[in-house]
Amino acid sequence: MPRKPNYKFERMERDRQKAAKKAARREAKEQKAEVSKDETGEDMPEQISDES
Repeated sequence: MPRKPNYKFERMERDRQKAAKKAARREAKEQKAEVSKDETGEDMPEQISDES
């Protein structure tokens, strides 16, 4: 006897897995952006000297 489908639960599980995958990708993208900023020095503030 086949089981009764539980569409709501299955959809919630798919959505949960999709959200976890997106979060992992976003985290990896943020880390990659942070590393590239550190290498290029874009995040470093400019040194302004007031020698007048």
